Amino acid sequence: MGKPTGFKEFAREMPGKQAVEQRLGHYNEFVESYSDEKLNQQSARCMNCGVPFCHHGCPLGNVIPEFNDAVYRKEWQEAYEILSSTNNFPEFTGRICPAPCEAACVLGINQPAITIEEIEKHIIEIAFEKGFAKPKKPNLRSGKKIAVIGSGPAGLAAAAQLNYAGHLVTVFERDDAPGGLLRYGIPDFKLEKWVVDRRIKFMEEEGVVFRCLANVGVNVSINDLLREFNAIVLAGGSTTARNLFIPGRELDGVHFAMDFLKQSNKRVAGKDPLANASIESNILNEDLFATGKNVVVIGGGDTGSDCVGTSNRQGAKSVTQFELLPKPPADRNEFMPWPSYPMLLKTTTSHEEGANRQWAVATKEFIGDENGRLKALKIVDLEWKIVDGRPASFVEVAGSEREIPCELALLAMGFVHPQHVGFINDLGVALDERGNVKATEKEYQTNIAKIFAAGDMRRGQSLVVWAISEGRECACRVDEFLNNGTGTILESRDRMLQFA
Repeated sequence: MGKPTGFKEFAREMPGKQAVEQRLGHYNEFVESYSDEKLNQQSARCMNCGVPFCHHGCPLGNVIPEFNDAVYRKEWQEAYEILSSTNNFPEFTGRICPAPCEAACVLGINQPAITIEEIEKHIIEIAFEKGFAKPKKPNLRSGKKIAVIGSGPAGLAAAAQLNYAGHLVTVFERDDAPGGLLRYGIPDFKLEKWVVDRRIKFMEEEGVVFRCLANVGVNVSINDLLREFNAIVLAGGSTTARNLFIPGRELDGVHFAMDFLKQSNKRVAGKDPLANASIESNILNEDLFATGKNVVVIGGGDTGSDCVGTSNRQGAKSVTQFELLPKPPADRNEFMPWPSYPMLLKTTTSHEEGANRQWAVATKEFIGDENGRLKALKIVDLEWKIVDGRPASFVEVAGSEREIPCELALLAMGFVHPQHVGFINDLGVALDERGNVKATEKEYQTNIAKIFAAGDMRRGQSLVVWAISEGRECACRVDEFLNNGTGTILESRDRMLQFA
């Protein structure tokens, strides 16, 4: 490596952030960049590991020590080429990935891990700034046409890879602009939308065609796609939110988190959040605002955290976040050995901005006023039994039942499976026991030969980095299918890791 003793000389250091009172006044990203000196020091911390476990911790198999070495030597084009060989969208993962690679970092055994995610973001932004990131149009076209349904990270990755292989790719998106959850699920303060627009323009220049307001099964016929295209990739995500069936669920003021976040993102983009309801079919026809309200976010994950940050920016009176599970530990324990991904306490930048976080709490009832509007929640504390380090069962704590004021409750409890009504039912593709599209583990192929599935639609709710990995792997299998079992230029992660 560039500096073998770097990990001894430099401590882990994250870039600075705008002060809370500043960033609450806008929806822009607020994490600053490293200085040249700090970037050099952070890359110098990467050790010359005998076995770089970070490769295997990363779902994409990113070649991390090599790009860290290139960054240390200030060989920016080399760093970009190494990173982009495995990751189509480092500008996304560098901003919103929970960095499982860092959890597997060898240095993390007894020191804070390398700041891999931040270094990755710096590489791609420097590459765009210096002109190393350029669209790559294939020299030859196969003439074979592929439809990708869904333009989230899995669909974009599959489209990019299949386009590189020379196929003609059209991406169908039911919203008014491409990006899926990258555009309308993740707030701008984590991922500004010019970043998404830049990548979409990049892909269009490479030859990928995007058709928006094209809701397959609603205003686009799936039978037409079956006739017109040689293969179809289903990458519509896991969009059916987990519900909470307790008394008062029908009250005005109880909503799914994604409805709230999507509306906010559209407003930030200067768009009417209620437009195109007849085409998109996933738009709540009601304005949602946290302004002046006691907001309770039910669910302790990233979607819930995004609701916290958005509610604070909208001027909520108070923001409370509940998690059904007990409070996780701050450090690894015997049940979370390195290099596994540990389930530790996570304090996001949105939590730093203000939230009353409570663990081991269950919501028993939504309580309304005489006009059918939400005014309070009935909640109860839980006592969990822990078995082998994991929560196994719980009982309600006697005498802990109480009511708290609440005018807006946001359900952020995850997603159960893709939307079945529409093209999934029309196609008749098989579903697995969880309601996801059933596709073979290695081939990504459904029970209909020319139809493939990738991302959350296939594996269930997961991370953006896993969705990109799924899209890339699925593209390999589609390419092989179109070439009678012999791929062209695409490499799978598994094959690449054999030589890592």
